[in-house]
Amino acid sequence: MYTQLVRNRVGAGRGLLVIVLLALIGCSSVTQSSIVNNNQPSNETASTSNNNAAMENEKNIPANEVIDSRLVSANTGFGLKLYAEVAKANAGKNVFISPASVGLALAMTYNGAVGETKQAMERALEIQGMNHLELNRAYAALRQALENPDPKVQLNIANSLWAKQGVTFNPDFIERNKQFYGAEVSTLDFNNPSAPSTINSWVADKTKGKIDKIVDRIDPQSILFLINAIYFKGKWAEEFDKAKTKEEPFTTAPGQQKRHPMMHQSGKYNYYEAKSFQAVSIPYGGDRVSMYIFLPTASTTLIQLQNELTAANWDSWMKQFAKIQGEIAVPRFKVEYEVELSDSLKALGMGIAFDPRRADLTGICKTSENPFISRVKHKTFAEVNEEGTEAAAATSVEVTVTSAMRPQKTFRMVVDHPFFFAIRDNKTGTLLFMGSINDPT
Repeated sequence: MYTQLVRNRVGAGRGLLVIVLLALIGCSSVTQSSIVNNNQPSNETASTSNNNAAMENEKNIPANEVIDSRLVSANTGFGLKLYAEVAKANAGKNVFISPASVGLALAMTYNGAVGETKQAMERALEIQGMNHLELNRAYAALRQALENPDPKVQLNIANSLWAKQGVTFNPDFIERNKQFYGAEVSTLDFNNPSAPSTINSWVADKTKGKIDKIVDRIDPQSILFLINAIYFKGKWAEEFDKAKTKEEPFTTAPGQQKRHPMMHQSGKYNYYEAKSFQAVSIPYGGDRVSMYIFLPTASTTLIQLQNELTAANWDSWMKQFAKIQGEIAVPRFKVEYEVELSDSLKALGMGIAFDPRRADLTGICKTSENPFISRVKHKTFAEVNEEGTEAAAATSVEVTVTSAMRPQKTFRMVVDHPFFFAIRDNKTGTLLFMGSINDPT
């Protein structure tokens, strides 16, 4: 396989993973840990909750609860805006992110946000009008709906909290992440040199080995890791015939032409064509999940297409796909990507959460010093071949303290120059992954 490796600032990672690293100083210490040891979920907390009645209202989520369309719309808007910021900062490079992964990581963190920081996160995540209970219930229902959606599609979501021994956390914060996000809660001696490998082993297990190392070292100021891991593997509804794959030209973003394996297929596809692009939906399994490929026309650049990627346009385009007979040629590719997301999130309105003088994350842990987000890292992996797609991602949030045209009857679509693509759960409308390939080699 041909591999494109894009790296920004940190080492390579694989798998679909979200990590939230919370590094706080000044949280009260206790003689015994507030979280149970050795990777076992805990029913205990070290401090007394003042919101027991509210927590009772959040329990007993009914199975098969209807998906809240506000959350799906919010995730779509947030994901497209985040992609636009990342793509702008990485022009000409392959980009691949998981809006679902980043959204889950920030939603868990949001449960500890207070005041203006909470409001800023609401605006960035586009969840205004949803209170904590509504958001958490919506995510619980969405996680349930997304798990293993099709016999030919494997989609696993796992969450965990790794807490430093001897530190007390807000019990409501812990309980909400356990109940609504299914987080496994464990304590860990962060001073033990083997602590990173303990966390990495959990990550490797949940991502089928695609991410085998996410924590290199644990800072003395760190007290909590929140980790969300998602693993995706889907087989095409109709696999590409390997005998039809052949070396053909692909023109990269700089205009350089390269020979690259192109997979060929014909049949009926959900297809849409506008003035600036062709778009096709290639289904996995029973059509519950699909890959959407958007190919700019000869008179349009990928950057111009990216400028059209708004939530309103996306919703409009999704309604106009229609089943049409056609031929497609798609490059076989493998991509690994890393990016630091702090600047992008600040541009989306979350700047206060990164400001050590103004951020308020005391809903996580009471402290005499201001906790704030100091860094957000994101890692992704995807491999697309004749059989299907395997994809994964990782998001690390570190918290520290001071101290249109109608479709034609037939079409032909040769993806031989830079393109945008997304993996979407068609039942819920959730965008699991999205990215752009400027060079598949």
